[in-house]
Amino acid sequence: MSDAERPVIIEVRDVTNQFGSHVVHQRLDLDVYKGEILGVVGGSGSGKSVLLRTIVGLQRPACGTVRMGDLMVFPPSGGERQTQRRFGVLFQRGALFSSLTVLENVCLPLIEHAGLTRPQAEHLARVKLGMAGLPAKSADQYPASLSGGMIKRAALARALALDPEILFLDEPTAGLDPIGAGAFDDLIVTLRNALGLTVFLVTHDLDTLYTICDRVAVLSQKKVLVADTLPVVEACDDPWVHDYFHGPRGRSARNVAHALTDE
Repeated sequence: MSDAERPVIIEVRDVTNQFGSHVVHQRLDLDVYKGEILGVVGGSGSGKSVLLRTIVGLQRPACGTVRMGDLMVFPPSGGERQTQRRFGVLFQRGALFSSLTVLENVCLPLIEHAGLTRPQAEHLARVKLGMAGLPAKSADQYPASLSGGMIKRAALARALALDPEILFLDEPTAGLDPIGAGAFDDLIVTLRNALGLTVFLVTHDLDTLYTICDRVAVLSQKKVLVADTLPVVEACDDPWVHDYFHGPRGRSARNVAHALTDE
């Protein structure tokens, strides 16, 4: 199916983000297609996390439009609460509430946004923790007692709590060892396939890009320089793209991905 035939679930048009006189994005455009895993990359300061926050409504752009499905995120259209139910977010470092147990962290959106009773929320939260690959005993632990990988999975369970259509992941494998990062990547693909999710993934992990992403969007020069399959992105005539994808780590990740494909 060509890009023109695929349904667009996120549409960003002419978005400008700036902080004071510092312009991060200028007239940025991006489409995210339903059911894909889109990897978003770019150099330091290119505004990857700012773009994610803009799409989910946490960052108000100076101008432009952001649409999620048939609902407007910006300019606000009065359907913000309905829009919020459509997505889940895994923030950098998890952003769990340290004073709440893992179970309570996952229960929170179910009680606050879905209006479930505490017993109903706890039952569903345990299901979500299982989906995220956490053992049952982790439910009663506090974030401070969890490993980095378990924090990521607890945050993922919370992001899945309201059965979202779209999952936003901000550097989900950062700080994980290669085995843990690979297992997390596999989990994302499994969830995407099982639940029909669309995944917007901010990352610098080349292994993640080559093993699970359907397309990659490169942020550079205050815009989306290219958003396409990896072979097309690799061929882009841009110094940062060349250094990133054709350097030693890029070549290694590409070779590993090709070897796995050939198996």
